[in-house]
Amino acid sequence: MNTQGTDRTRSALILYGTETGNAQEVAEELGALTERLRFATHVSELNQSQPDALSSYTLIIFVVSTTGQGDLPANARTFWKSLLRKKLPPTYLNGVNFATFGLGDSSYPKFNWAARKLYKRLLQLGANDIYPTGEADQQHPEGFRCRRLEGTFIPWMTDFRKHLMDRHPLAPGQHPIPDDVQLPPKWILQHDGESQPLVSEHETRASNPTDADEYPGLTHLDHDLRSLPDTLTATLVENRRVTPRNHWQDVRRITIIVPESVSYVPGDMIAITPKTSPQDVQTLINLMGWSEQADKPIALVPTGDILAPSPIPGLESYPNLTLRSLLIDYLDVKAIPRRSFFSTIAHYTDDTMHKERLLEFTNPEYLDELWDYTTRPRRSILEVLHEFDSVKIPWQHAVSVLPVIRARQFSIASGGERKRTADGATQFELLIAIVKYQTVIKRIREGVCTKYLSILRPGSTLRVQLQPGGLNSSVPQLTASTVLIGPGTGIAPLRSMLWEKAALVQAFREQNPDVEPPIGPTVLLYGGRNRTADFFFEEEWEHLRKLIPLQVLTAFSRDQQQKVYVQDTIRQNLKLFFRLLHDMQGSVYICGSSGRMPQAVREALIEAFAQGGAPTTGRPYTRAQAEEYLIGMEKSGRYKQETW
Repeated sequence: MNTQGTDRTRSALILYGTETGNAQEVAEELGALTERLRFATHVSELNQSQPDALSSYTLIIFVVSTTGQGDLPANARTFWKSLLRKKLPPTYLNGVNFATFGLGDSSYPKFNWAARKLYKRLLQLGANDIYPTGEADQQHPEGFRCRRLEGTFIPWMTDFRKHLMDRHPLAPGQHPIPDDVQLPPKWILQHDGESQPLVSEHETRASNPTDADEYPGLTHLDHDLRSLPDTLTATLVENRRVTPRNHWQDVRRITIIVPESVSYVPGDMIAITPKTSPQDVQTLINLMGWSEQADKPIALVPTGDILAPSPIPGLESYPNLTLRSLLIDYLDVKAIPRRSFFSTIAHYTDDTMHKERLLEFTNPEYLDELWDYTTRPRRSILEVLHEFDSVKIPWQHAVSVLPVIRARQFSIASGGERKRTADGATQFELLIAIVKYQTVIKRIREGVCTKYLSILRPGSTLRVQLQPGGLNSSVPQLTASTVLIGPGTGIAPLRSMLWEKAALVQAFREQNPDVEPPIGPTVLLYGGRNRTADFFFEEEWEHLRKLIPLQVLTAFSRDQQQKVYVQDTIRQNLKLFFRLLHDMQGSVYICGSSGRMPQAVREALIEAFAQGGAPTTGRPYTRAQAEEYLIGMEKSGRYKQETW
């Protein structure tokens, strides 16, 4: 593809902060837009950029998701801290022209705060906003995440393109690169040295299956050779199912240890980067006709612009890289494809009907059809390529077409004495639901990461990243009265908090043996389907009651004819919650599903403030006053939510 005529002085920098990859995908689509408008374009994580370099670009676009309690994602926090230095003058970013697009979740009280905070700070430092901020809501009570994101982003991007055309007109005789002309990949694969096939470690393991008698169902012993940035090498020591074999959901208690002494607090997370199954990779190799190339040594090289960041950091240190090992260890063929994927693969087919259908999915007018085809049935890239079997992607372009596997985050369930092993290693306990279900098109869907973990034997090693969470529970909050609400695997970070409370009490007693520890009461409200099937850590609550003042309330929805959820249990105990959260100025932590639960709990707590008691005036709060009280809790950090 000929991009001759691109003006190197006409430049765009697209910076993103992301936790799950959505912001990165939006940033890459905006990168393609600016490239088609003849801007020399770079797309990068926020942490990879320095604020004092922004003025060298014609245009900066920030794409930021919100995480935790209105925080920026981990890969944006270094950049954010650099903007908060007190000595920065209000003219620091003079001459920087920018636009922002935020991705948030309206089930959180602080919806899209990260983008809003960044926008405000940029203006304070003298930067010039050239276009109204866009905001997308990723909340998806019925699975509408893709539609809500695309439905907000596409109109914003379309209008933004018109604005750029007016603001930065092309030179006479120049035109934008048409959408039907393929942009050249910035990085490609090529043969590296020897052309003889290599025997990959994945093949070696497949031909020598491990004896699984000691761990029934755990058939795979894996050692992660990837050089993943900012990760620790962890050893799997426990992978145990905690739900009955006949229960509909397989939930695992997974324990990993690292030899280093690493500190973490309740709410922190472990990010695990999974691998694609060798069977799925072989299916793709067969579909694409890559068998001859699959096991030859390869390298990833830039096509021209050496400043373009590698799409896979650390890949250069991977031993004996082949196309097969790249697909297994780095590329996600099971992801749900985004709109831009269809636009890209349309260039790799000569079938007129297939090309026309693929391009229809990129048309904003067919957004509902795209959602019905991809997100609703959870159709994967591999399935799309199977159905559009005329598409043949050159193996050299695999990295520019297929998304990179992203780490999945899991809340840490351990705290206090459970953070260390007897020999001083750091221990992380996780509670993970294995994702496996049937879709509307009667196909079995499995989560890429949980499928990888579900068969992993103890003794396997993983590369994991410790990431800060958003609960930020201070010692005064931990020792004050507390309400913990966590249905299902949402109990994990709350268990961490309870063990941390117990450790604080024990430390106080050791130093003050004759004094009663100054710790307020804690109410743990747990929700599940059946007490006998999914009351996780039940045996521990009795033990913890002996260490801290703990009351456990439950809501098992299927144990009686009428369904009972956590919000119903709150309504059955309005006075208790009013006393803990109002009279005793306690804090509430809500963890678990980001569907209807958080809003339902919020409504029940507002009822508690309106009906559970009366403030010092002697009159109960009105509905508006109860809402105002809860909002005040949010602002002071006494109402925190970590949902997914």
